[in-house]
Amino acid sequence: MNFKKLALAVICAGGAMAATVPAQAANWLMLQGTEPDAAAGRAKVWGFIQPTAQYIKGTTVQAGQWAGQTFQANTLGPDRSSEYDMNIRRARIGVRGQGFPLDGKTNYFILAELGHNAITVPGGGKGAVYMTDASVTLNHIPGARFRVGQFKTPGSEEGLQAIHVFDYINFTSVTDGMLFETFVDGDGTDASVVNKPNGARGAFRDIGAQLFDTFKFGAWEASYAVMVGNGNGINRQDNDNQKEFYGYVSAEQVYGGKGPRIQSWKTFAWGQMGKRTIAGGQHDRSRYGLGTTFRKGKIRAAAEYMMGSGVILNGTDGGGTIGAKNNAGTSTADINVELDGEASGYYAHVGYQVMKKVEIDFRWDQYNRSTHAAAKERTFQNATVGVQYFINKKTRIVANYQHRMMSVTTPSAIANANQRAAAEKIADGVDPIIGLQLLAIF
Repeated sequence: MNFKKLALAVICAGGAMAATVPAQAANWLMLQGTEPDAAAGRAKVWGFIQPTAQYIKGTTVQAGQWAGQTFQANTLGPDRSSEYDMNIRRARIGVRGQGFPLDGKTNYFILAELGHNAITVPGGGKGAVYMTDASVTLNHIPGARFRVGQFKTPGSEEGLQAIHVFDYINFTSVTDGMLFETFVDGDGTDASVVNKPNGARGAFRDIGAQLFDTFKFGAWEASYAVMVGNGNGINRQDNDNQKEFYGYVSAEQVYGGKGPRIQSWKTFAWGQMGKRTIAGGQHDRSRYGLGTTFRKGKIRAAAEYMMGSGVILNGTDGGGTIGAKNNAGTSTADINVELDGEASGYYAHVGYQVMKKVEIDFRWDQYNRSTHAAAKERTFQNATVGVQYFINKKTRIVANYQHRMMSVTTPSAIANANQRAAAEKIADGVDPIIGLQLLAIF
């Protein structure tokens, strides 16, 4: 998918929509900062908590220079120190409102993260409270709402949707690998330093400015968003004078309902393009995707395909945990980065409400990493079975069994027989994850 073509489509869609009347139906772009005039108070406090327990067998690295040591893929973040972990995965509290009675068209949204995760504790260690969202939305111009600050970027459905209505505990491998960004300083080739996260993971957010709106055509709604951001994660400034550009369009047939559980069928496309400063140079980073979602009655379904080029994160050296010395004591495992790589993947999900308070879910996802180099390419596949029990409208329990598979995509591309055998053994050692999570919204 060509980014220029996608950007042109977004601009044309935005121009066509500007002549229509905006709708107040809810979608991910409109769920924050677009309260009707005088409908919201000056300050509404809200938030949610997600206590989470997960278990992973913890199979060690099966071959190679780190054989017998902890396998990075078989650890639980962010500390990666235990096979069985009980954790406050997320604990967010925020306040939202509008300038009423001064100006009902000016809204604000603030949200802080107090949980223990890759935002507050990147790579483990001592945690800190992070501001995940802090934005102001101006709703004065029909067809061109304007949002500025730190907020979720228009993009993949899995990243853009509200996390407290997410049907699973963990993200898919393709979304985690391509969009839930880890920021690093190097590419892993400098043996004098350990290449590790240099700050919080991106959490599908950026600091910038966005034009967006949603419009109604009978039972259909059309949305667009264009955004310019720093492209350097959350809670910090631009580091290279290079901006990130985002584009998003969607069409949605609404069957009924409101809020995040609206009954509808939606199709969408998105793209983002920017640069990253890594290993002393500036390197392209592009991501694109398209997909569809469906929610009606007892059925929920979604599918999305995405691809990326430029900066692609690879695994750690030999599967070892970041900072671990190899068995000979001559090398240290760290994060490797392809500076001119390619990757692609997809996910498909279906859920069915078997009883009033019980929903069963199934999701399949696949991530093809480093497809530009056959010897480095790895395929990640996950089959996740889930059950959700809704205690009430704001409290639910989620149970997941995530069967994970990793494979060397083209073994014959690895010329050295010993290295080929070691790579395949390491890949075979990936364990499933069992998880249980309670969500409470207040």
